[in-house]
Parts: sequence; structure tokens; C-alpha cells
Amino acid sequence: MSATSPKSRRPTIYDVAKHAGVSPSLVSLVLQSPERVSDKRRQAVQSAMSELGYRPSRAATTLASNRTKSIGLLIDDYRNLWFVDLLRGMESVLSELGYHVTLADSRPGENRIKEAADGLLAMHVDALVIAAEPSESMLDRTWVPTVVAGWRKGVPAGADLITNDDDGGGGMAANHLLGLGHTRIGHLSGSDGASAHRRAGFRRQIQAAGVELLIAESKGTSEEDGYAAASWLLDHHPDTTAIFAANDTMAVGAFAVLKARGLRVPGDISVIGYDNSPLAKSRYLDITSVDNRSDLVGIDAANTLLARIEDPSIKPERTLIDPVLVVRSTTARPAP
Repeated sequence: MSATSPKSRRPTIYDVAKHAGVSPSLVSLVLQSPERVSDKRRQAVQSAMSELGYRPSRAATTLASNRTKSIGLLIDDYRNLWFVDLLRGMESVLSELGYHVTLADSRPGENRIKEAADGLLAMHVDALVIAAEPSESMLDRTWVPTVVAGWRKGVPAGADLITNDDDGGGGMAANHLLGLGHTRIGHLSGSDGASAHRRAGFRRQIQAAGVELLIAESKGTSEEDGYAAASWLLDHHPDTTAIFAANDTMAVGAFAVLKARGLRVPGDISVIGYDNSPLAKSRYLDITSVDNRSDLVGIDAANTLLARIEDPSIKPERTLIDPVLVVRSTTARPAP
């Protein structure tokens, strides 16, 4: 057997073409756009690939298509559980089509965000998802199809915005507690972004019900922030019977305060979180939470980018994902 026979080297598209009785260009078309090939010829090519053990060369495919099959995802804090669902939703769409997601964690700061974005663009990603606050210098630099995920102060011109309806979700949390009969409802809130929208929705429904507005605001939405905000709330409003936290992590901080003060959940005080994160779903905590369906944000972001890759002339749109209330064991009617 010669050293150059298909049995002793990696098969090429020419070997596949010869085995399937088609042209090399048709094999290339099956690799790039299989939907453009008839079922009979596509199956013949795919059978030849399987029989020969052919594996497409990623480098060759990239050069032929001028695409890297890579989507850049820029986040601002890998500790935020919201990104887990976002990424899972994106990959549920992209992985089946041969795309992979390249992740960059920017953390807050003009230079860090710019550097992270430049790093992704230098890798020639086909598209970009910005799940962080875009810096001013980024707004003119995103020349690839771009989606902004989540509420941000700035959205690059030509970029789509896909986010959760956090205003509606905040109102949903307020209505749930009001419906249970609570009239002393405190809210633990972050300062901006999604927190501001959740606070606005909560405020609207509380004021419409003619109930006093009790808000403990902090700069962040960590467990420590939740602990500090809940402590302030109960120090100043000890008759509070329910707490709505801006996310599940803040709710966990509130639980620590309630435990330290000998208050039972939900016997003495109800607690509702936001995000329906793994924390809320745990059997031990079992937190009532607003599910913001971040996986759907990821799915919509992926589908929007794929459409823009195929047709860059599509006009940018704003899409809101409806939340869903998940009732668990931490909310109940107020004690008599």
C-alpha cells in the first residue's frame, strides 16, 4: 500500500468526492450549506464521509467561508448566576450548528471592558453578545453583528437589545405579596441596570395599591448587600411582613438577618427573590422567585445573531422576554 493512499493518511474532500461520485465543490457545499443540497446527494456525501472517516478541517472551513464559527460573549461578572442561563440558552442553539462561544469577563471599568471586547474582536468572532455595560469607546467599534443582552445604559448603533421584562417582573412580585394580604412589604434593591427596572415595576404596583413604599437600596446585589439592606429595613421598619429581594442572592442575605433575629420564613415574614436561580430551586431554601427566563434571552440572542450573519441589513429590534412567577415555600399570608 502506498504512503499516499486514503487508508494511510487523513482523507480529504477530494477522496470524499470520488467515493460519493460527486464534485469536490459539492462536498464543500454540503459542509457549508447542507440545506442547499438535495437529500439524495447530501446523503451520498455524508455516507462517504462516514465510511472514509472524514473529519472537516476547521481551519480550511474557516478560510473557505471567511467565518470562524465563533460567537463572542462579553460579561461583567462571572459570579452572577444570570449568565449561566444566558450561556446555556445560547449554546442550545449554536452548538448544533457548529458554533462555539468564546467568553470574556470584563469586570467594571472603561479599560477592562474595552480590552475584553478588543480581545474578542481580534479573534475574528462572527458576532458579539454584550452582557455588560458598553463603554463609550466600544460603541463605534462593534463592526460585527451585535446583541446587547440585559438592560444597559448604552446600546451600540445597529445592535439589537434582548432583555427580560424586569419592570413586569417587579410588578409581578408586588402583586403576589399584595394578593396574599401583605401591606408592609419591603424591597431590597440594587442601584441600576435590571434592579432599577425591577424596582420601578414594584413601585408602580405598590403605589397603585395605596401601600407605603419601603425600599432599602444598595449599590450592589450580592449576598452581603442583601444582608445590609435587610438589616436596615428591619431596623427602620420592624413591622415589615414581606420582603422582595432584587435577586435570589440578596434574598439569601436577608435569610441570614431573619435567622439572627429569630424570625421564621414564612411564618413571621415572607421572602420572594428574583431570577429563579439554582439557589431558589434548592430543596433546602425553596425560594419563591420570579423566573426571568434568561435562557430565552440566550436563545433569542443566538437566533438574532445567526439571522444577522446571513443578512446584515436586518434592522435592529428590541425584544422583551416575559417573566414567570414560581411560587415555593417562602411566601404565605401574613400572620394574624
